[in-house]
Amino acid sequence: QVQLVESGGGLVQPGGSLRLSCVASASGSIFSIISMAWYRQAPGKQRELVARIISSSSTNYADSVKGRFTISRENAKNTVYLQMNSLKPEDTAVYYCTAFMKRSPWDTANDYWGQGTQVTVSS
Repeated sequence: QVQLVESGGGLVQPGGSLRLSCVASASGSIFSIISMAWYRQAPGKQRELVARIISSSSTNYADSVKGRFTISRENAKNTVYLQMNSLKPEDTAVYYCTAFMKRSPWDTANDYWGQGTQVTVSS
């Protein structure tokens, strides 16, 4: 079983900051985490990609968060972070962590999802 556990969500005022964390673990081995990403889903809206990271030099962001959010990963800890600055009310959503990984060298890679963490931006 693979588990992705997010933390760091909460209530913040407009203009504030939050840092989300997500740790991937498994009963058994994780051979390789190819990429990690953050998605979000606001009420009544489709889930959307916020940011993805393959390596520190290979990242991509939704246009709506460029310049405000920064994704990073700590490979030794199977952890991905999302630093969110200058938060806006429209950033309010449940944020989900994903990991695209191989459990062993001969497996195909699969996407695994966390349960999500709520981020609310409101005064």
